[in-house]
Amino acid sequence: MELRAFVVGPFQTNGFLVACPATREAVLVDPGGDAEALAGAIRKAGVTLRALWATHAHIDHVGAAATLQEAFGVPFLLHRDDLFWIERLESQAAYFGLPAPRRPKPDGFIADGEHLKVGRIALTALHVPGHAPGHLAFHAPAEKALLCGDVLFAGGVGRTDFPGCSSRALLDSIRRKLFPLGDDVVCHPGHGPATTIGEERRTNPFVGEAAE
Repeated sequence: MELRAFVVGPFQTNGFLVACPATREAVLVDPGGDAEALAGAIRKAGVTLRALWATHAHIDHVGAAATLQEAFGVPFLLHRDDLFWIERLESQAAYFGLPAPRRPKPDGFIADGEHLKVGRIALTALHVPGHAPGHLAFHAPAEKALLCGDVLFAGGVGRTDFPGCSSRALLDSIRRKLFPLGDDVVCHPGHGPATTIGEERRTNPFVGEAAE
């Protein structure tokens, strides 16, 4: 699996291009902003973009989705429970004092446990609510990689002060869905540097053994 990270937008959000080296097919996870730069990077990578996936629909993770959806003619997919955040995209922008991006049109929904393919790369979608009700993480078991959005960070966890958030659900998602994936799984979060499940299980001050 080829994994390229792009830091975009005013919130320095990590977007990820996941590509199959054999077929050159790819998906873009969390098209959060800087649509022109992302489009240029996708074309330069020499891949065929097949879809846009969102871990969740906060503005910093979907701000460029509508533009890229049109530019590449690809579907935009997310979990159904985060559809209300798409419908509130303008109010999200107003809350942060940002210009409102155009709303992307969801072409379908990704369910918990759904098996996904990017060329020959197999991933599983995990529903991990807490930071957002429809938050997803994407696990590529053969590559020991996890795109975990804003659920788990290096030394931190996602904030839970937005509508639909739950600190109890967030911690439960991490402990029940993410930690069992294995200590050697590399986590690629929505902000900041990569980490591992093992490191966070041991040392994370909010949800790891250090919190106990």
